[in-house]
Amino acid sequence: MKLVWGGESASEINQAVALFVARQIPSCERGWENFTTLGLVDDDRLVAGVVFHNYAPEAGVIELSAAGTSRRWLTRPMLKGMFGYPFDQLRCQVVVLRVSERNAGMIEIAERFGFKSYRIPRLRGRDEAEILFTLTDDDWRAHPVNRR
Repeated sequence: MKLVWGGESASEINQAVALFVARQIPSCERGWENFTTLGLVDDDRLVAGVVFHNYAPEAGVIELSAAGTSRRWLTRPMLKGMFGYPFDQLRCQVVVLRVSERNAGMIEIAERFGFKSYRIPRLRGRDEAEILFTLTDDDWRAHPVNRR
């Protein structure tokens, strides 16, 4: 498996990864503006992607949306890229992840990586809450994946 960076919003790779992620997440049909991406390719097939968006440099905050079709997509290099970009390159102090309360798999992953959760009723519509997850740079650096 290898990582591919999307670069500028208009680049072909960036658009392909963003479309892949949007197709995996039901609430992301509209896509994003002003974003960059990271993809994971296995046998010339895109199997996972991360979209970095809603970057607020003055606050040191960025949002990410991620999805994968392979259970093996959260590799060490993918994690290092996924969190190294916002924390090491952009010098963000917190990453935000928005997840449907119905997405048990992603909720489990976020909790395992040390994200703090905040449940907001109706944020995804009248009958669906959204969980805002936050991960600080300090919590990420203290995570066991960074000690190996």
